[in-house]
Amino acid sequence: MERLQKVIANAGITSRRKAEVMIEEGKVKVNGKVVRELGLKVGGSDKIEVNGIELTQEVKRYFLLYKPRSVMSAVSDDKKKTCCIRFFH
Repeated sequence: MERLQKVIANAGITSRRKAEVMIEEGKVKVNGKVVRELGLKVGGSDKIEVNGIELTQEVKRYFLLYKPRSVMSAVSDDKKKTCCIRFFH
């Protein structure tokens, strides 16, 4: 269970603070009911709508990578060195 404003922020809709404002303005529904209360805890089975658009919760994936010394911990490098992101493509 997580706080509603955190779930909205993690979905990439807006920041936590702006999500709190949206909740107070009545722009958020949980399971079909308008929510104006901050700090409401929601779970994975709850249906959340922001401005009439339903949120889909992402499944988080974590990767553990053994990075040799010759590999950069970056997405790209202007010096054309090998970057760790290439192992995920």
